[in-house]
Amino acid sequence: MKILPKMLAAAILCAAPAFGAFAHDYKAGNLEINHPASRATLAGAPVGGGFMKIVNHGKEADRLVSITSPVSDDVQLHEMAMENDVMKMRQLKDGIEIPAGAAVELKPGGLHVMFMAIKQPFKEGEKFAATLNFEKAGPVAVEFDVGPPKKKDEKQHGQKEGEVHKM
Repeated sequence: MKILPKMLAAAILCAAPAFGAFAHDYKAGNLEINHPASRATLAGAPVGGGFMKIVNHGKEADRLVSITSPVSDDVQLHEMAMENDVMKMRQLKDGIEIPAGAAVELKPGGLHVMFMAIKQPFKEGEKFAATLNFEKAGPVAVEFDVGPPKKKDEKQHGQKEGEVHKM
């Protein structure tokens, strides 16, 4: 019966690299980019959204200054915020600060990426390339996973604003 634990250990070691392939995380210097994702769009939809979590393990802030992608010639960083009891979206031309020792979530209803004038609809199950450009960490090539479209009863951009979490 000593062979069973050895077989189990060998199976785990062989499978370990495969689990990493599903991780969908990226690293650049002190920054960790978790699961860049988008949602499927309807045919003819002019824009698509992008979401991810960026963790800064460093002692200095960094800034996501821009994103480029072959799916759109105009990729913008946006935020949703309540202004006089009205939810408004605005472009962040100076980018998004990633504070030292903190995580910033880009998600519906808060900070997010807008792929303007998309060249073709985003289809569930597909991926598309993009480059995140950081002030200090530099360019980081990523792939956005395209998930299912928003649910019919879901609000356009949700109700919650982007969050910054201290670590």
